[in-house]
Formats: sequence, C-alpha cells, structure tokens
Amino acid sequence: MFHGFIDALRAAGIPASLKEHLVLLEALDREVIERTPDAFYYLARATFVKDEGLLDRFDQVFAQVFRGVVAPETDGTTIPDEWLRAIAEKYLSPEEMATIESLGSWDEIMETLKQRLAEQQERHQGGNKWIGTGGTSPYGNAGYNPEGVRIGGESRHKRALKVWDQREFRNLDSTKELGTRNIKVAMRRLRRFARTAAADELDLDATIEGTAKQGWLDVHMRPERHNAVKLLLFLDVGGSMDPFITLCEELFSAATGEFKHLEFFYFHNCPYEGVWKDNRRRFTQRTPMWDVLHKYGHDYKLVLVGDASMSPYEITHPGGSVEHFNEEAGAVWMQRLISTYPSAVWLNPLPRDQWGYTHSIRIIRELMKDRMYPLTLTGLDQAMRELGRKA
Repeated sequence: MFHGFIDALRAAGIPASLKEHLVLLEALDREVIERTPDAFYYLARATFVKDEGLLDRFDQVFAQVFRGVVAPETDGTTIPDEWLRAIAEKYLSPEEMATIESLGSWDEIMETLKQRLAEQQERHQGGNKWIGTGGTSPYGNAGYNPEGVRIGGESRHKRALKVWDQREFRNLDSTKELGTRNIKVAMRRLRRFARTAAADELDLDATIEGTAKQGWLDVHMRPERHNAVKLLLFLDVGGSMDPFITLCEELFSAATGEFKHLEFFYFHNCPYEGVWKDNRRRFTQRTPMWDVLHKYGHDYKLVLVGDASMSPYEITHPGGSVEHFNEEAGAVWMQRLISTYPSAVWLNPLPRDQWGYTHSIRIIRELMKDRMYPLTLTGLDQAMRELGRKA
C-alpha cells in the first residue's frame, strides 16, 4: 500500500531505497508506534530523511500522499479530496466573528469532529456545523471559528487548535532561500574539532574507567572541543551588492557563531592592495593586503562573497578600480590570494543561470579555477565540501 508513497518520495528527489521501505514495514509489523497519523509521520520521516535539507520536501510529499488521514477511530469515514479545496471564502464582519461561540474543550471538539465525520455524507460549503469550506464550522478550512480544527487548505485567521496538514520544517528545503539557521546547518560540514584551553569539561568515559580501576570516584576533566577550522571571510559591499545586504548579514551572523577562528574584511567589486573592517572608515583605516597575506597562515580557509559584477577592466587592468587608482590589476591580487590560501571558494548571491551573461563573472570563475558557488543552501553545502577537502 506504500508503493505510491515511495514513488512520490523518489520523484521529489528524496532517496528512498528498498532497504528503507522494508525497515518501515518491519517497524509497522512490530507495532513500534501507536496507530496514529502523527506517529506514522515521525516514523516515516526518521526512516527516509537523512538530510535536514529534505525535511520540508518530505512534509509536502507526505501531505500529498496521505491527505485525508485525519484521526484514528473514525468508523472508516474518510474526507473526500474535493472537500479540501477552498473554492469560496465567506467574509464576516467583526461583529459576526465575535458572535461565534467555541465548542469548549479540546476533547469536546474532537468528539464532535468524529460525529460529524460519521454523519456527513456529502461535500459542504459554508454554514456553521458540517465539515467544509468558507463557513463558521469548527471543522474545515477557509472559514472562521475561534477554536477550530483546520482540515487541509491554508490558514486564514491563525485560529486552529490542531493542523493536520502543517509542514513543520518550512525553509529547510535545499532549494529555498537561505536564512541564518539554514546557513549554520550548511556550514557544519566544515568542522574539524580540537580540544583547546583549560580542562574544564567532564570526561565521562575516563571517569567511569578510572573509578572502576581505583575503587573510588576518580574524576577526569578534559578541554572543551571547539571547531578548529580557521576562516578568512572577504565580503563585497556597495553598488550592485546593496540588494543582498540582508543575505550577507545572515551569512556573517552564522559564520561568527559557527567559527571560533574567524577573520573578516570588506572590499568593493574586486580585492586590491587594501581592505577594511569598518565601512564608515573605508578610505581612512585600510589594512594593506600584504599584511593580511603575511599575518594569516596558509591553513586558513578563504571565502569571498560577491556578485563579481563589474567592468572587466577592474580585474584585468591597473587603474581599473572605480574608487582609486590601483597600481596592480585586481587579477594579480586574486592570484596572490589563491596562491596563499589554496583552500578557497567564491560565493555568488546571483542565480547561477545568470552568470554566463556577465564577462567579469566568467573572469573571476577562471581565476578561482571554477570554485564559484551560488549563495543558496545547496551551493553553500557544495562550497563547504570543497573547503573540507585536504589540499
């Protein structure tokens, strides 16, 4: 009976092997969960989803395949799919909304829902009793009731006590836009833990072993683990990067929370002989690029963030910068950066399908040896994998 579910998962890009299918069937056969839709949802999710980026996609597939599974013990009554379509909306005045009375407790609402499922024989639209759309009944969707159970559809008034069709992991789809949490999830691939500083963390295994050998409590401490990866972050600011300010802020926030050893600098369009840390003092307090190259060792991972959209002359010719006269071309400084930091990537907030239309993007990609990735969850995941490779 679950073949359609497996096919739908595969069609959505979620790996669903025969082994996982058999594990799910075995778990159901051994009754490791209660016979409820919620319990089955969590069991299926734990069985098939191995990547956080697929959680939202799984929710969509599950809702599509098992739509109409509302609650156990409904005397075999099911909800026709057409009832779930919100074909009309009834607009109520504030006075009408205020006059609608709730049924009472949660148990009373669910008991009445069971009765309505058993009694109702056809689709219903509007009204205040039956399950349907566009009405004031506590059951259905696209209507209004201060304490209701939404069945299908989308929330209108945010009043439902129970939502059977809710997607709990929206925004964790790898095809969605980034957010601070999603960025942190992707950056966790770039981890190499080391124990540093004072021994202030309990070593439980060593304590148990020492206590068993000594015959008395033998407490062992150890240094706390920290991410030992060192990250050098270069952020393009101003001009065509202004539309991506929020996205870059989220990236910066996630990076500072994920990496203990993080150094950052700003540049405009292309890195030249000077970078800065404070945009308000970009012309008065610059850090010479040579100082950066000499201060931070080869073990740093380099991440450059920018749309790489500029005049090609800003990269290829001395004096091409739009802000100052650069004695050496931007390409020269890019080559020095890549030579000093072999583990390097460029993150581009522009969609990948637009890269081919801009000559400067093609030049930067060549200088980066094609290690440019879109600033999406999938692109960031690929970039972190690239940085995680051993040089």
